[in-house]
Amino acid sequence: MGVEFRRGIRLAIDWGKARVGVAACDADGLLAYPVETVPTGPATAKRLAQLCAEYEPIEVLLGWPVNLVGREGPAVQQMAEVADHLHAELGLPLRVVDERLSTASAARKLKATGKSARRQRRIIDQAAAVDILEQALEFEKRTGRPAGRAWHQEG
Repeated sequence: MGVEFRRGIRLAIDWGKARVGVAACDADGLLAYPVETVPTGPATAKRLAQLCAEYEPIEVLLGWPVNLVGREGPAVQQMAEVADHLHAELGLPLRVVDERLSTASAARKLKATGKSARRQRRIIDQAAAVDILEQALEFEKRTGRPAGRAWHQEG
């Protein structure tokens, strides 16, 4: 008997100080692709809610700051506040997933495609969100369990 994969679109978010990268996947989890880069600011949650209304995901995956040895990094408190806010604003299941090396991996992939450093800045956050989503999809396909952990208001 094979491993069960929950069918449905997912959105992944790579939250940064200046920009938020957003990625999505098809309902079968075959293709993760960049959606857009949203400037971080007062209107960020509103734009993310609009994207959720458009894509109708079964869940939102938020990159979680884990350091190289697998421990939560110093940005955890700030990201916990972001997760609380998104959970309340989006009204969808939210999972926090290890984002370790997602930006570095995205930068390597973009460089390999010949994207200039200047062009990379505009799309690196989307590429990092794609990387987070691809890792989460692969984990669920391999184990039958959703990646990361469910986020609840109490954290």
